[in-house]
Amino acid sequence: MEFVLNSITYDLLEVLNLPNKWEHRLKLLPQETAFTEIELNRLLDEHLVNLNSQSRTCIQEAAAIAFYHQQSTIPVIKTLISDDAPQFKLLTDELALCWVHEGRHYKKLSPFIAYHQKILDNFLDRFWKLYRKLLAYRDSPSQEQADQLRSEFGTLFREKTGYEHLDERKRLTIAKQEELLLVLKHPELPLHNNPAELAARTMVLRRKISYATQIFLGTKAWDIFMSLVDTTRKLGISFFEYISDRISQAGIILPLATIIRSEASVDSFGWSWSAESFPTPNY
Repeated sequence: MEFVLNSITYDLLEVLNLPNKWEHRLKLLPQETAFTEIELNRLLDEHLVNLNSQSRTCIQEAAAIAFYHQQSTIPVIKTLISDDAPQFKLLTDELALCWVHEGRHYKKLSPFIAYHQKILDNFLDRFWKLYRKLLAYRDSPSQEQADQLRSEFGTLFREKTGYEHLDERKRLTIAKQEELLLVLKHPELPLHNNPAELAARTMVLRRKISYATQIFLGTKAWDIFMSLVDTTRKLGISFFEYISDRISQAGIILPLATIIRSEASVDSFGWSWSAESFPTPNY
């Protein structure tokens, strides 16, 4: 991983609320220069004395994202689906927020008054009805539907209920309207990032069982095989048959990259990014 200090770095550090004193000192360091992790940490140790671990992490994340945007070795992803963690804000050109994560905020509310509980139950019912309408929209999008769903979103989250905690939570959601309704612009986008979280959970469970690897090569082998297991599963291929095919050199199963390209060639994912006539959000 490499890092760079440039305008993108400082834009992200503002989002991450890095104290100004550290940002000023960072600007005295070499700019537009690629650093390794060791080199960056050495600079931080020498020039940002008493930098706490949280601020250091913010700087590392911002500098890594900035390098990712300015490099040309791999394609820069245009859109990311995530929860509302601040480190994702400038990672891509567009950010879609997970509806499941947003719904969890409301499930955490614990009204003591029965009347407020009834209000919350009614709101959650409408919340998930809107979610299901957005799911249906993805199958047959239209400008008329997009406008209607955008209007329903505004009505649901701007409506005052009298339950203060719920109304405050709704104000926070309405501020994320563009990210939550990005699906109206790009219907190919899923409404949640559960598959990514489940994929990460597999690795976490594996680590809990085996604790950890002892050397870098072990970590690399672990990552490769976990990736192969997940990739073959997603492609509907038996992992054991795949490994057997590779060990025996039978060559019956095509390279996974070839299968992925073949699957992608018949998938319409990405069409809305090039469709000039597709509905443009008007928030």
